[in-house]
Amino acid sequence: MHHGEAVILFASAGITFAISAAAVDEIRNTSGLEPLRAGHLGPKFSKFKYTLERDGRTYFVVDANEHFHALPTRHTRLLVLRASPTAILVDGIDRMTEIASLHALPRAFAGDERNWYRGLAVLKDSVVPVVNADAFLSRAECTILKAAVEKMGAAKGVVAG
Repeated sequence: MHHGEAVILFASAGITFAISAAAVDEIRNTSGLEPLRAGHLGPKFSKFKYTLERDGRTYFVVDANEHFHALPTRHTRLLVLRASPTAILVDGIDRMTEIASLHALPRAFAGDERNWYRGLAVLKDSVVPVVNADAFLSRAECTILKAAVEKMGAAKGVVAG
């Protein structure tokens, strides 16, 4: 008997994506987000719009549209990732399903796309990109953002925990 991979289908900018269900700790609404002004760190950091405090941990919130270089839309859901301090703002959640196999990216996918996606999955009559959960926040970006948050906290008289 063949077992596939459980994935969560989500939408951003009118495009359906899949992410491994094992990579997601929680799906929640967008309440509790605190603005993060990281633009001064450079254009690469403009996708980080907010932070989320959850269970004593700070999560850096990535705007999926900016991450994928898509037009802005109205986000209604947040995917809180399991293995990193990352949460992803998305337009909505479609459903959870299982993919039987993951197909390699065609050579037409170049540049950032090679890192964004683990591969492509075929679901009924459509092809869905399966995102690489680790691509939303690199270790270097995490280090820089943590330092920026600590510096902002120190400027406000708050000690980072």
